[in-house]
Amino acid sequence: MTILARGTFAVNITPQPPEDKSEGLTLGRMLIEKKFQGDLEAVSNGQMLTGMTDVKGSGAYVAIERVTGALNGRSGSFILHHLGIMERGVPRLNVTVVPDSGTRELAGIAGTMTILIAEGKHSYEFAYTLPEETRT
Repeated sequence: MTILARGTFAVNITPQPPEDKSEGLTLGRMLIEKKFQGDLEAVSNGQMLTGMTDVKGSGAYVAIERVTGALNGRSGSFILHHLGIMERGVPRLNVTVVPDSGTRELAGIAGTMTILIAEGKHSYEFAYTLPEETRT
C-alpha cells in the first residue's frame, strides 16, 4: 500500500569551487543541507552537480542526498536521487528513493518525492511503500 507523507523543508545550498565556465556553459557543484518537517522529521546532507546554459531557464542537475530521521514515526535513513531538467523555464524533476538504501525501520522503503515551491517556501509530497514486516 502506498502512503503519502507531506510537509515542509528548509534548504541550504553552498556552491563549491571551482565553477567551470566555458563557451556559455557552466558546470558547478554544491553541498545540500535540508531540514524536513511534517510526516518526515529528518535532516539530509548531499551533493548536487549542475550544468547550466547561456539560454535563460535551461539547464540540468543531478543530486544524491542521505535523509536521516523519522518517517511517520519510523526511524532510519535512506538515499534520494534527483534528476532535474529545465528547458526554457519549464521544469521536469524526478526524485526517487535509491533501491535498498533504507536502514533500520525504513529498510525496504521505495518511493518518489515531489518538491513544491510556492512563494519561496519549499514543501514535499512523498509517496512511499514499506514491506509489510517493516510497517507492523
